Amino acid sequence: MTTQSMSQLETEVIQICQELIRFPSVNFGDGKGDEKGVANYVVKLLNEVGIETKIYESAPNRCSVIARIKGRDSTRPGLVVHGHLDVVPAIAEDWSVDPFGGIIRDEMIWGRGAVDMKDMDAMMLANVRDWARRGYVPPRDIVLAFFADEEAGGIYGSRWMVKEHPEVFAGCTEAISEVGGFDLTLANGKRLYMIETAEKGIHWMKLTAHGRAGHGSVINDENAITKLTGAINKIGTHVWPQRMTRTMEDLLSRVAGALGKTFDKKSPESLIKELGTFARMMAASLQNTANPTMLEAGYKANVIPGSASAVVDGRFIPGFEDELNSTIAAIIGPDITIETITRDKALEVDFSGDLVDAMCNALIKADPEAIPVPYMMSGGTDNKALFELGILGYGFSPLKLGPDLDFAALFHGVDERVPVSALIFGVNVLADFLENC
Repeated sequence: MTTQSMSQLETEVIQICQELIRFPSVNFGDGKGDEKGVANYVVKLLNEVGIETKIYESAPNRCSVIARIKGRDSTRPGLVVHGHLDVVPAIAEDWSVDPFGGIIRDEMIWGRGAVDMKDMDAMMLANVRDWARRGYVPPRDIVLAFFADEEAGGIYGSRWMVKEHPEVFAGCTEAISEVGGFDLTLANGKRLYMIETAEKGIHWMKLTAHGRAGHGSVINDENAITKLTGAINKIGTHVWPQRMTRTMEDLLSRVAGALGKTFDKKSPESLIKELGTFARMMAASLQNTANPTMLEAGYKANVIPGSASAVVDGRFIPGFEDELNSTIAAIIGPDITIETITRDKALEVDFSGDLVDAMCNALIKADPEAIPVPYMMSGGTDNKALFELGILGYGFSPLKLGPDLDFAALFHGVDERVPVSALIFGVNVLADFLENC
């Protein structure tokens, strides 16, 4: 598609995505981040077309942006359309391009945040700017939210907003955000569009073993490192039982239908393999997981330390948090202590209702061969925070990627990029959805 044949909406979404990437709004965790520059840019774009906008600063330079667009019927429950402005770090020497250059190469926009999630931010901004120019009023109130700090748990972003400024979401009952509405091509050419309706819960825990400190040259049967590493090995190699949630049952039933196969709930592995690059995420959504991620012990080669610690990233599927915690406790035994670092809920909403129908209809209108399906995300989004206010969230940032791009690998990966054609598809699908939801 040439620039001349593109609409202003399509031209703008490309330009805005590039500009958003050029703001290095990197989140280093532990409160170290800076969304101020990109937040000011978002405010500028909205103010240019007369949309009243406010920045909420939870800590120095930790900025979220909120705007409410009145709908034709403000008595209807409002919809939160949200994205996050922060991105994970990028080591420039590992990339083939400047990770904050926002360049177009090989018909793709390259840069940190291209799919996570400045592409969706750009689609949101391009659409509401288009509405303002046309004088269009959406069917119900839309709250635009551009959050800080999603990449480190939302402490300075969505969670702070929900706690300190819940009034900005007043009257809203539903939300859409990242990692949903993208296509996944099966081996027979059928195209699934994955709409996120569930998220695993999180329990990050610090395990600490205590022992007898001493000289490294003597026998020590109370070595804290030995105790800890034995327990960590058991956790890392534990085989968790499969648990079929309604989301995964619905997904795999639809996959089986698209392939003309039979779905056996007791043996879903063959269908999971059909999901290509997303098979690993989907396999993790059939069970709890617990992965050791950090170790800390000792200070000198010839000194046995008195304690040793490890961090475990635990994730639980909806309804099975107790199974995760009791299993970990049983594996490590009473001599190792558990401290919760972060705990967050699992989410699961129905793949039905007017909002889901509007998503499916918009996808099918743009791609008549689309097969919309629900799925469970092994990670999490800012929808978890909004759920505290009773707002039900979905992942719907539509993209048509084609069969050759390993979409899952792009998240937090080197050479993150999004096809220009996917962004154009997405901005139009999002427009159709928002105007008919």
